[in-house]
Amino acid sequence: MSDETRTPRRRIGGSGAKMRDVAERAGVSPMTVSRALSTPDRVSAEMRERVERAVKEIGYLPNHLASSLSSNRSTTIGLIVPSIDNSIYTQTIKGLSDVIRRSGFQLMISEAGYDPAEEEELIASLLTHRVSGLVLHNTEHTAQAATMIRQSGVPVVENGNLPRNPVDMAVSYSNHAAAHAMTMHLGRLGYRKIAFASLSSLNNDRSRDRIAGYLDALKALGQEPDPRLIIETSRGLAAGAEAVARVIQGVPEADALFCAGDVLAVGALFECQRRGWAVPGRIAIASFDDVELLRHVTPAVTTLRLPRYDIGERTAQMLLSRIIDGADHLRGSVVDLKFEIIQRESA
Repeated sequence: MSDETRTPRRRIGGSGAKMRDVAERAGVSPMTVSRALSTPDRVSAEMRERVERAVKEIGYLPNHLASSLSSNRSTTIGLIVPSIDNSIYTQTIKGLSDVIRRSGFQLMISEAGYDPAEEEELIASLLTHRVSGLVLHNTEHTAQAATMIRQSGVPVVENGNLPRNPVDMAVSYSNHAAAHAMTMHLGRLGYRKIAFASLSSLNNDRSRDRIAGYLDALKALGQEPDPRLIIETSRGLAAGAEAVARVIQGVPEADALFCAGDVLAVGALFECQRRGWAVPGRIAIASFDDVELLRHVTPAVTTLRLPRYDIGERTAQMLLSRIIDGADHLRGSVVDLKFEIIQRESA
């Protein structure tokens, strides 16, 4: 028979490869392959390596669609954040993705702004797409959104704050405690007119908690709260510069500015330098979030180090425990991962 008429040999690989082909190549049972791919922690490192090597050799592509149809759930986990252009979410998303990807799931990210109605619509859409779990940065939701979540039975983790009554589970740090701790720290350093620059508190419980923590600390320090020292503003470098101008215009004797965001703090620092004011000689500056920029400006900025990556990692672990292992004992869990004050030259 000529080469032209010979029946071609079937090549196993890509979408044509089956789980049994992987099992054959790895010398294990199909059940072991399934376990190694979906719950790798349940098999030995040696077995996992054999399966992964066989998968690569034959180019096997797991059929997630078939799996989702059989379980009535997709292998997608939905994440809703207020803004996709805000760098503070990067590390949390990284922590989520690192854990979720290893378990064969995918992350779908949506942006709700600071609009509860928009979040409600996104939750409805994600549930319609049969997500296996939800991650919500916001901890305040419309009544309809909360009802949809509870009726769906889908596990949910809120991770932007520590709610008193989570819709399901929560992993975060206390915004109130963090703002309180930094304000107390500035007070103990000797500052007597501490201003606070915050994002708008409308539809933002995190901002409200930070303002409340700041005010409670002033009371503990024996300092009288002054409404002129509380600035609610937008995000960005220009907003930080504006905060400095508004504080000094209202209370010229202000000697410290605590910014509820890293970009605000850098904007405030640049404005002080533009005006020729020494930091911390004329006014001290402190911030939330220990981003790399705060370490490399001059002077380096005193800040709160928040466990952003750990929050994402723990969120994913709790979700997967519920999805894969049915860990119902985690319902109602609220995990506080704390924070750390990083003292630098700006205060």
